[in-house]
Amino acid sequence: MSPHHLPFPNDGIAVVSITRHGIALAGRVLAALPGATLFAPEKFRAEAEAAAPGAAACFSGKAGDQIPGLFAAFEGIVAIVSLGAVVRLIAPHLKNKETDPGVVVLDEAGRWAIPLLSGHLGGANAIAAALQQAVGATPVLTTASDARETLAVDLLGRELGWRFDASHDEIVRASAAVVNDEPVALVQEAGSTDWWARHANGRSGPLPANLQRFERLEDVDPARFGAVLWISHRALPAGWAERLAGRRVIYRPPQEAA
Repeated sequence: MSPHHLPFPNDGIAVVSITRHGIALAGRVLAALPGATLFAPEKFRAEAEAAAPGAAACFSGKAGDQIPGLFAAFEGIVAIVSLGAVVRLIAPHLKNKETDPGVVVLDEAGRWAIPLLSGHLGGANAIAAALQQAVGATPVLTTASDARETLAVDLLGRELGWRFDASHDEIVRASAAVVNDEPVALVQEAGSTDWWARHANGRSGPLPANLQRFERLEDVDPARFGAVLWISHRALPAGWAERLAGRRVIYRPPQEAA
């Protein structure tokens, strides 16, 4: 399976399993994501090393005691543990969606891949898509933009190396405008225009109807839009910071991609 949809390398993924059957499934996951690490209890060391040769790390003591180290060392965690148990294990260690790792729960039968934490920024939705290819698990996506296949404001252009400039509140407001079908202006002055098909693990339908495209910021009447998404290398023109206050997200493509 190609890992190119993941926002980080495979070695940023930990697969955690605490049962024999789960470890066998974890072996299939690691085979599809070479570079990932399997974490399993010491009492199942033989099974873990057989399932993931050279990639098994065994721990003594409680699984919950491993969480701080896993959160610090890995960007994505696949937990082959019950959903309720994972919620209880990770709850004391959560900080914010910008820094928490992506956490995906996979049932022991390999039927469901449930992004539980940091679906977008932490890459959990992307990991779930990878698990669908790896073991046939169906991703259970609850983030509004993915469920409806609309635009994810915080992921626009990420696979192309774009960076965004916006406060947390601006991201929240712009995301709400998109998923609530408010008019949203999308102004693209720079970067590749071929971003929709690959956006957020792939979009097959048309661009959402509530997005109106523009080629220059000066063509936009901000009063008509709930949010303005501006893809450009320019600094904001004079007076526009005030006009767009609180409801703009600026995207900066790499200069060479202009």
